[in-house]
Amino acid sequence: MPDPRWDKRKALKTYGIRKWGIKYFDISQNGNVVVAPLKDKGGTIDLSAVVAEARRREIRLPLLVRFQDILRNRVMEVNESFRKSILDLGYKGRYQGVFPIKVNQLREVVEEILEAGEPYQFGLEAGSRSELLAAMALVSGPERLIICNGYKDPSFIRMALSGKRLGKRVILVVEKLSELREIIRVAKEMEIPPDIGVRVRLHARGLGRWESSSGDNAKFGLSTAELLTAVSLLRAEKWENCFQLLHFHIGSQVPDIRAVKRAVSEAACVYAKLRKSGLNVAYMDAGGGLGVDYTGSRSAHRSSTNYTLDEYTNGIVYAIQEVCNAENVPHPDIVTESGRAIVAHHAVLVVELFGAIEKGKLSEVARTEGGKEHRVVAELLDIRKNLPSINLLEAYHDAVELKERAESLFIHGYLSLEDKATVETLFWEICRDVAALRKPEDEGPEELEKVGANLCEQYVGNFSVFQSLLDHWAVGNLFPIMPIHRLNEFPGHAATLVDITCDSDGKICQFIDDKGGGRDTLALHDLRPGEPYYVGVFLVGAYQDIMGDLHNLFGRSNEIHCFLDASEPGGYYIEEVIPGSTAGQVLADVQYHQNELEKAMKEQIERAVKEGRLKPSEGVKLLDDYEAQMRAYTYLDINGAQTEVPPGPPLPSAPPEGNGAHGSAKVVPPPQKVGASV
Repeated sequence: MPDPRWDKRKALKTYGIRKWGIKYFDISQNGNVVVAPLKDKGGTIDLSAVVAEARRREIRLPLLVRFQDILRNRVMEVNESFRKSILDLGYKGRYQGVFPIKVNQLREVVEEILEAGEPYQFGLEAGSRSELLAAMALVSGPERLIICNGYKDPSFIRMALSGKRLGKRVILVVEKLSELREIIRVAKEMEIPPDIGVRVRLHARGLGRWESSSGDNAKFGLSTAELLTAVSLLRAEKWENCFQLLHFHIGSQVPDIRAVKRAVSEAACVYAKLRKSGLNVAYMDAGGGLGVDYTGSRSAHRSSTNYTLDEYTNGIVYAIQEVCNAENVPHPDIVTESGRAIVAHHAVLVVELFGAIEKGKLSEVARTEGGKEHRVVAELLDIRKNLPSINLLEAYHDAVELKERAESLFIHGYLSLEDKATVETLFWEICRDVAALRKPEDEGPEELEKVGANLCEQYVGNFSVFQSLLDHWAVGNLFPIMPIHRLNEFPGHAATLVDITCDSDGKICQFIDDKGGGRDTLALHDLRPGEPYYVGVFLVGAYQDIMGDLHNLFGRSNEIHCFLDASEPGGYYIEEVIPGSTAGQVLADVQYHQNELEKAMKEQIERAVKEGRLKPSEGVKLLDDYEAQMRAYTYLDINGAQTEVPPGPPLPSAPPEGNGAHGSAKVVPPPQKVGASV
């Protein structure tokens, strides 16, 4: 029977899925989250069905699900939006973007982006030696750009210049003057004129968490005086034609389109002056900054954006065109390094919640209410009984005072442990009643507004914030979080989420709302004994994969890659399964090598057997268990399944021929640790 308190419309409003989901995510009639990787141009995938299939294959949670078709769709949308802006505005240059590998270095992600970007000559940006080595191997030919940002040493420069001999279009972006001198020295030594980009430090600043990436105190970039010195250095070598690209960057996740337009206009002025001075700069690189609307509020909140993709591309193209036309210089080819906007939506972290910590839960201690209770208990009982007819704020103040008095009495030995338990239980019962009696439309006092938030439950999830949601812990980024099933049922619990690390910071207590800010609780359902309960953390494809921290030695989560396919049962197939970290792998990352640990344990067990503290058979079993735990997934085995990570889950039938480069399903070895501690 339908619950009169709840329906699909209320579920959509509560979780805002159609706002932040931008047509990739929705709720089905049976109350499950569904994924539309191609939006309205393809079918949907039931996320709960994907998790159920993973469980059947003995792939345990937490589980990262990648929808690779979303990656392809995002690459197409960014490129087509720029193409449309260029066509509509009559712009004379073209768009040629690059993907910054730092946003998600995983090979399967980068290869998918490159394949989808082939019609657009979509290239890569590398900011380190390791990233350059990957880009050099993956990008061939002169059609795509390889943009080299970050600080560079001579060996980095040599590798980039070697790419030119292989027919690649590798542009070395100068971040400081000394770097340009080193590039010139190495290039002369190798007799290879370099392709140079120069990053300028603009007066215009970005907005949001990373606004310090720009402005006078920015980490990277040349001032106007340094830019002129760089031009002089190149002219002295008669290499002024090597100056191919003008670069700027005002920060990641820029929430306000006005900041983007201001910066582009200023950079376009610099470009125009360089062209008028005789330099044939061909590219203008606007860097990253295209934001993701994590909250769905379309606002200038740090976790949102007040613009659409089309407004972003129109703004950049128009701002450059306007300056170039005014200065009568050629329109440059436009480069952007959008990473977050391409990869954020494709990944969902699915977490199982397995316990709840509730304040004010009825005490199991028997309470006597016939005149034998302690005076403090009697007064709290009286407040609770008369609460509907007395002033709520006064009653709350009295309850707080009585609770504090009880604490003092207990410390001085005048209150029993049983009475202390009863006082605590009654206090939270009164708080719950106060919150229930206070009408939603009531304004103030502030103390009463906070009572409900203080009563929220803590749901325990089998995951690590530090490994999978580092941006939430480190910089307060908000991610959309919601149950992935039971959305046709009323979620009667206001809760926060806590992880399984032994750190008080391992929690999520800020959630998205539809006003651009954050709310303190998330609406969740009852936990039913013997029935798993799953929540999804959405839009985690940018940075979270690569920046994970090994706090408590919880490693990478299990991962599967899904592709849309109407001919398959459920409308999808799983192409790849990437097992998460084992205990042995994360221990090796911190120099505890498995063979040495097992040898030490074996010696201790043998000693215990010789001393008669263990039977030989018990010693063998203990050592077997220890070795098995080394091969086990680092997260909890909530449902009592096998503790060992399987060498390879049962594979699905291969997808039909004609699925392009995706091929048949396969298991990929677990990746090595790629994150760094914060």
